[in-house]
Parts: sequence; structure tokens; C-alpha cells
Amino acid sequence: MLADSFCGKRSLVGNGYTNEDLIIMSTSSPAFVSTSNQKLSVMEKIGYSLGDLSANLIFQTLVTFLAFFYTDVFGIPASEATFIIGTVGLVGAFIFTPLMGILADRTNTRWGKFRPWILWTAIPFGVLSILAFTTPDLTQDQKIVYAYVTYTLLLLIYAANNLPYSALSGVLTSSIEERNSVSAYRFVAVMVAQLIIQVLLLPLALMLGNGDKAAGFHNTMMLFAGMGTLFFLISFATTKERVVPIVESTNSVFDDLSDCAKNLPWVIMLVVTVLAFMSLALRGGITIYYFQNYLSATDLANFLEDVGFNGFIAALNTVFMGMGFSEFQWPKDPVISANSLFAACNIIMQIIGICCSKSLADKFGKRNVYAFFLTIASGFILAFNFFSPSSIGAIFIAQILQGFFYGICVPILWAMISDVADYSEWKNNRRATAIIFSAMLIGLKAGLTIGGSLVAGLLAHYGYSATLTTQNPETVAGIKSIMSVYASLPFFVSVACLFFYSINKQMELTLEADLNARRQAAGK
Repeated sequence: MLADSFCGKRSLVGNGYTNEDLIIMSTSSPAFVSTSNQKLSVMEKIGYSLGDLSANLIFQTLVTFLAFFYTDVFGIPASEATFIIGTVGLVGAFIFTPLMGILADRTNTRWGKFRPWILWTAIPFGVLSILAFTTPDLTQDQKIVYAYVTYTLLLLIYAANNLPYSALSGVLTSSIEERNSVSAYRFVAVMVAQLIIQVLLLPLALMLGNGDKAAGFHNTMMLFAGMGTLFFLISFATTKERVVPIVESTNSVFDDLSDCAKNLPWVIMLVVTVLAFMSLALRGGITIYYFQNYLSATDLANFLEDVGFNGFIAALNTVFMGMGFSEFQWPKDPVISANSLFAACNIIMQIIGICCSKSLADKFGKRNVYAFFLTIASGFILAFNFFSPSSIGAIFIAQILQGFFYGICVPILWAMISDVADYSEWKNNRRATAIIFSAMLIGLKAGLTIGGSLVAGLLAHYGYSATLTTQNPETVAGIKSIMSVYASLPFFVSVACLFFYSINKQMELTLEADLNARRQAAGK
């Protein structure tokens, strides 16, 4: 699928375009319009990416540690914590996100539609992040109310910040190559934030709190919030909206939603987004069970010693304690320690893969590159079905390779959504960037929710019990299947969906040329 052979009207019709599409294409300017004036500087790309680094320092903490904070630090019962996270999360996904999409598309300021939201939310985002991870001395009922209020406000301000921020990527430039580059910069920043949170947050909290978890979380979030507020302000100051609608839209919300529903590439990308994040949630949720119940703890301990990891942590402790900090408290349990190293290897390799994505997408087109490398990455996930409990080295090698090949796909998914916004404007002569991105963010959250629920449901199906020291063989086999077969299946299905996605390399160039010609003619 890497070699693009779709050219000419016959191949375009066969690739999902209607006769109406071809009429639009044939009446547009055949010459490509220069987009040199929309080339972005490295400073702007870095500035834009800092916004995602800021947001993900908080978002990744919420996804990974909010339940732990509520139950083990704040002292809320697990049942109440689950209900708070679930109900407020659904409100954030299905109410706050689409409302912000509608509002952002209808915002008009001297700074543009989307940039001002980054400015307006920078300080409130930082303040609410600190409040959400603060532990005031309250009764249990008051703690529950406090958690509800702070988490709701944090998700509201997160939607008001992150949805316009995501939509901004679609209007920074109309250049296909520059969008690919921006996405690569952006998702390197996302992976850095993910690495910090998944691997370093707990040790940081222990260090900054001198062993007091409550003080540690508060101080860590103070650090993240301060950095995040500064980075948001830099992101606002260094970016510029260049893609301006040819005619400012006065259409209704119903018109926007109707356009989306009739936009086949949008429908396919929504399905692909849900499936992709289902896979990520399934694998992310089951990994710790796989390490605790399937892999050999003795072999994991020997592996950490053999690769020099234990020696590295000891040396790190010497440095930190020499600087006056408390001990860098990396988990002593070899299973937990190896699981953290496993996550770190994957994230680092994803960063390397992201750095390779732009040149591949420029040459072969985003759809083809995404489908090709996601298939390879999914194959490495499926390979976990064939590893024995003592195959620790092979498991880490598969994780490293999977991370690299999936990393190539990471920025391309969101760059494809920008193409869908272009396609909608090209076909309907109306641009609704934010509402298109809001639907994809809903798909992301729906995929995470479905995948997370499937982990719990499949574990129950296979008879998992937390009270058992050793799970029965059927349960262990089920855990291995979830880690491999179940986690890879949504990825494989999403690849199949892309065979019906019509925006290939040929169409990317057509959209870029036609829209630039229209804007040039309209004086935009």
C-alpha cells in the first residue's frame, strides 16, 4: 500500500470519489499554488508543541494516577473515586468537548479563532491542576464534593484549552509537508510528557514530598502547573493562524453536524480513532497484570541485573542524595520496576519513530504510511501471544520494535484529521475545523473508555481474582490473550477501514492546491 498508484479520474472514482467531487476538481485551478508564505519556522513548531507538552503533563497524570491519588492519597473510598472519575469523564467527553468545538468555530478575535483560547485558559488551567491534586483537611463527604468540583472544573478548562489547541494545527498552515512536520514536533512533546508521568511522577512525588505522598503530589503539580502555564503562553505568542475561511461561516450547528455525517473520510477517521485508542487502552490496562501473573519474577529480576539497570538506579541515587534530595525511590519490586522500564523503552522508541514520520508521510502520503506501519506494529503486539514466561529479552525487543513502528503512526493520525477538515471545506465551501476535531477527541475518549472497560470485563470473563496469590491457568492464558490477540485486533480492523479512506497522496495535493487557489482568488 506504500506505492501510490491512484492517479487519473478513473482511479479517483475507484478510490471513493463521486462525480460531484470530480466536477469540483476539474473546475479548480490545475496549477499548484505556492505555499512558501505558509512555511513555519522551527521556533513556531517548538512553540506549538509546548502546548501539548503542558496539557499532557496534566492529562497523563489524570489518566494514570488520578484513581491512585483519590484512594491512596486523598482518602476517598474506591467506589466513590470510580464514580467521580466515570461520571465527570463522560460529561467532559460528550458535553464539554462538542460544546467547545461549536464555540471555538464561532470565535472571532484579532488573534484568530483558536489561539486566544490558549491564552485565556493558561492560568486557570494551572490553578485548577494544583487544586485538583491538593489535599485539604476535610470530612469524607466534603472531600467527595471537593473532588467532584475540582475535577469537573479541570475537565471543563481542559476542553476549553485542548480542543482549540488541537484545531489550531489545522489552520497554522495549508502546506501538507508543514502539517506533517508540525505533527511530528507536537507528538515528540506528547511522548516526553508521557515519559515524565508514567516513569518519573511517583519517584518525583516521593522526592519532592520527602516521603509524604500528599505533599509530594501537591509540590509536583505546582512544578508542572508553573511549567505548563509558561509553555501555554509561549505557544500562544509563537503561533499564527494562516488558514482563513474563504467566507466566514454563518451556518447553523445542525449544518456543521450534517456536513460531518455526509463526510465519509470523517466517518472513517472517527471509527479509526475509536479503534486505535481501544487498542492502546487494552494494552495499557493489561500490561501490569501480564507482568504480575504471566512473566517469571525471577527472570525479570535477573534481566534487570544483567542489563545493568539496577546499577544505573544505584548511581542515580548517589547523585541525587549528594545534591541534598531524598533517595530516588524507584520501585524495589522487580515486577513493578521491569514494568516501568518496559513502558519507558516503548515511549523512547515512539519518540524516535515520530522523528521518522514526516519524511515518510511527505513521500508516500499519510494514509499509506499509517496503514503500513500500524500493521507492522500490530504484528509485534500479536507476537506476545507466542512468548514464554521466561522470554524476557524477546519481550523487551518486541516492545522496542513495536514502539518504533507505532511511533511513526502517532503524529500522522492527527495530521489526517486536518486533511479531513480541508476535505470538508473543499467539498462544502464551509470550514468547521473545531467541530471536526471535537468529534475525534470524543472518539479518543470513547476508545479509551471502551478499551478500559474491556480490560475489566475480559479479566472477569477469564476468572481473575485479586485475592488469589496465584491465578488459575485459564486466567493466566486469558491475560496473555488480552495482551496480544485482543490488544492487536482493533488496530488490524482500523487498518482495514483505511482501505475505504479516500484521501491518499494524490488527493492531499489536490486539496492543498485547490483550496490555496480559492483563497488566493478570494484575497485570503
